[in-house]
Amino acid sequence: MSGLTHNTPAPLIVFTDLDGTLLDHETYSFSAAQQALEAVSAANIPLVLASSKTAAEMADLAQRLPCSPAALIVENGAGVVWPGESLAAQTRHAELLSALASLPPQLRAGFSGFSEWGAAGVAADTGLPLDAAAKAAKRQFSEPGRWQGDEAGQSAFIAALAAKGITARHGGRYLTLSFGADKANRMAEVAARLAPKARRIALGDAPNDAAMLEAADLGIIVSNPHGTPLPPLKGEGAGHIRRTSLPGPEGWNQALCEILISQGLLPAEQT
Repeated sequence: MSGLTHNTPAPLIVFTDLDGTLLDHETYSFSAAQQALEAVSAANIPLVLASSKTAAEMADLAQRLPCSPAALIVENGAGVVWPGESLAAQTRHAELLSALASLPPQLRAGFSGFSEWGAAGVAADTGLPLDAAAKAAKRQFSEPGRWQGDEAGQSAFIAALAAKGITARHGGRYLTLSFGADKANRMAEVAARLAPKARRIALGDAPNDAAMLEAADLGIIVSNPHGTPLPPLKGEGAGHIRRTSLPGPEGWNQALCEILISQGLLPAEQT
């Protein structure tokens, strides 16, 4: 896949969520994080994007970033994209939709997902341009959407899916359905392949990032004033998880620059 390259193993690997973390919640821009991204590239630190986004969406972003991601953890951890490797054998989206359709009608009716909305519906709900929304709707492993019923119904819906081996996780905007694996599982898998001894830095802002943040050597909760703040996480009291005061890519930039300075990988006078 163009826009992706393997980086030389480094003392650090950076795993990052996108929406509300590296990308601005409103504009989807990473411009405020440009300095840290360039520093990560200059230090030859592997950058791994971990998002609910599809492979098609993330490949476009990978081509625009100032450093080429070493891997993409796609669709909330439902799959991993490696440079030059096909995802065809891993695709399980049709199986997921079949399981969803087999639920009791009263439970199925409460969930509305991207596959029902189509590109136009995804564009209307996300604010994405139509061409970008079409890529977001191109699912291979998972199905994001919204629960439209009450909390009791949602609990029953999630339990019924769990009985079929399907998990439901809340992200910054959507409830995403997939078969099991999450960002934390994939982080371990990717780190083992890229640089097993490297220190894992993870950045995120939403509940679907919590396990990844807790499993990292250092987790950074990026402030997102548009969402409900994450509760205290395991390891936060001991300093293994920190929070930014600045939101989105501004907070991302500040946190990464501080880490790189502490590792001697960025001169303090450059910040």
